[in-house]
Amino acid sequence: MDVLPAIDLLGGKCVRLVQGRYDRVIEYERDPVEVANRFRDAGARWLHVVDLEGARSGRIVNLDALQQISATGVHVEFGGGVRDENAIRAALDAGVERVIIGTRALEDWEWFESVVHQPQLLNQLSLGLDARLGQLATHGWTKITQQSAVGVAETVADWPLATICYTDIARDGMLLGPNIEAIRDLAAASAVPVVAAGGVTSLDDVRQLAEIQLEAVVIGRAIYEGGIDLKDALEVAYRSDAGR
Repeated sequence: MDVLPAIDLLGGKCVRLVQGRYDRVIEYERDPVEVANRFRDAGARWLHVVDLEGARSGRIVNLDALQQISATGVHVEFGGGVRDENAIRAALDAGVERVIIGTRALEDWEWFESVVHQPQLLNQLSLGLDARLGQLATHGWTKITQQSAVGVAETVADWPLATICYTDIARDGMLLGPNIEAIRDLAAASAVPVVAAGGVTSLDDVRQLAEIQLEAVVIGRAIYEGGIDLKDALEVAYRSDAGR
C-alpha cells in the first residue's frame, strides 16, 4: 500500500474542506509547489491533487498550479472539474498520470464507459466515488445521488481503470478515523485497485487500512497539522507490503 499526501487547491492555495463544505475551509499553505516538494523530499511517490474550484464549477481552474506540481517529479493523481475529454487531455498534458472522473461518470455512464475503454486512455482514468452516509455525491460534493458506492464498484469490476478513488465525506477533514467497514466492503466489491480517503488520523489507521490490501490511502489534515509524520506513515505502509 502507498500513502498519498493530499493537496487540495482553492484560490491557488493548499486548503482542506471540513466534510466537503466550502464554507468550512482550513487554509494551510500559500504555495502548493513548495508543499509538493516537501512531500517528495519526505519520500512520497504519489500525490493526490484536487482542484476544489474545478469540482464545483465543472472545469479545471488551477491548471497552472497542477503543471508546476507535476514538474516536481512526483507521480500525480488528479481530480476536480474533469467533465469531458478535453479536460482529460489537459490534465494528462500537464503531467498527471491518473485522472479522476466523478461527477460526469455518474451522470453520463455511457460516456464514461466509452472513454475508459479508449486504447490511449487504458489504466489512466480513475473513478471517483465520494459518499455521504452511503450515498454518492457529485458536483464537488454539493449534490447527493441515490447511487451507492458498492453498487457502482461492482459495475466496473472488470473495467480497465487505474483505480477507484473512494472518499467518505462525513469523515473527510474531521480527524475521526476512517470508515474501515465501508472501505473493506468497497474493496471486496471490485477487482479495480482502491485508493481510500477520509478521516485517516493515526498510524494505527494506516496499519488497519493496509490489512485491507488497498492500492493507497490519502492523508490530508493529519499530515498538515502534525498528527501523522509522512515518513512514518510511508514506513508503516511499505512495511505492510514487505510482510505479505
